[in-house]
Amino acid sequence: MALIVHKYGGTSMGSTERIRNVAKRVAKWHRAGHQMVVVPSAMSGETNRLLGLAKELAPSKASLSYERELDMLASTGEQASSALLAIALQAEGLQSVSYAGWQVPIRTNNAYTKARIESIDDARVRADLDAGKVVIVTGFQGMDDEGNITTLGRGGSDTSAVAVAAAMKAQECLIYTDVDGVYTTDPRVVPEARRLKTVSFEEMLEMASLGSKVLQIRSVEFAGKYRVPLRVLSSFTPWDIDIHAEAASGTLITFEEDENMEQAIVSGIAFNRDEAKIALRGVPDKPGIAYQILGAVAQANVDVDMIIQNISKDGKTDFSFTVNRGDYAKTMDLLRASVLPGLGLDDLVGDTKICKVSIVGIGMRSHVGIASKMFRALSEEGINIQMISTSEIKTSVVIDEKYIELAVRALHKAFDLDQPATA
Repeated sequence: MALIVHKYGGTSMGSTERIRNVAKRVAKWHRAGHQMVVVPSAMSGETNRLLGLAKELAPSKASLSYERELDMLASTGEQASSALLAIALQAEGLQSVSYAGWQVPIRTNNAYTKARIESIDDARVRADLDAGKVVIVTGFQGMDDEGNITTLGRGGSDTSAVAVAAAMKAQECLIYTDVDGVYTTDPRVVPEARRLKTVSFEEMLEMASLGSKVLQIRSVEFAGKYRVPLRVLSSFTPWDIDIHAEAASGTLITFEEDENMEQAIVSGIAFNRDEAKIALRGVPDKPGIAYQILGAVAQANVDVDMIIQNISKDGKTDFSFTVNRGDYAKTMDLLRASVLPGLGLDDLVGDTKICKVSIVGIGMRSHVGIASKMFRALSEEGINIQMISTSEIKTSVVIDEKYIELAVRALHKAFDLDQPATA
């Protein structure tokens, strides 16, 4: 008897009819002899609705005291969907029980709205599984050492599911979404995009970090650290399809670069609109200046992505970096208040009309000229590159946001991603 974790996204839980279909699918797996743990998201739109109510009451910039209450509020969405799914399963004739994160418990640090999982006590869940029950655990949330409810950030239910699967040594974690797998790029931008049967863990990690919305990056990090087999598949297929066909559908995230994997040089094109660029001009070119700037940003719990420091001229340099667009205003205010005065300059500029486009593929390790091919394709479309970042298996560029779809289409064609994969 295998232990399987299912995770269902907000659209999969978006109505009572969809919840009923989820219950029928889970019941099918349970009746096939599997122990089942299910991690659902809040019903589609519910978290936004709740946070919108909070914004009506406190429209000004939220203080730290608000953040605790925002987590208390946002966590109720997952609690509601978990209870509804437990009721639907019981209506199917199965024993089921739902738990909030703090009841398991899933312990996190106390970084409200961006908490990180530190440990999971699975004893209670295992006891229920051994008693023949389907166990539903709320995604997206946990509890800190002081008993406060915390949330893991947007997309955190993916992380919850993978963390539960890791803690319980599940055979596989199936992530059910509104798409049927991982594609070479977003099919809404490039209709010719192909679904990948397999993608390596490293490629998926890069895609998630670079803007692919299929999986949250922290869930992929968890999967890699604990080697949790992951599969992304659709919840909108008929619930009663053959269980073996369903188990082999979607996209498998693998940890082995075996000969059966699709060995394209570039596997996918990722992009992210939620980027903003910040530049400090005329910064003193001396040791410790990068830390002086980015240390303060890190202490404010803001993630920095791409960084560029120009060649020094007359003892001065320009220092540029990108952040999530949602952190842009906060970062600009922080720099003006606590960094610029210490640097002795006031030339700070920002741009929220940028985006990041990236090519990803493990085949890039063994092929030369991939970056130049990318740059040529963009050049032929008249697209200017503002920043560049590379690793062994990816190259990312920052460009003007208005060119994002043109860039993605051009790169998808340049690397033949619209062609059928070769075995």
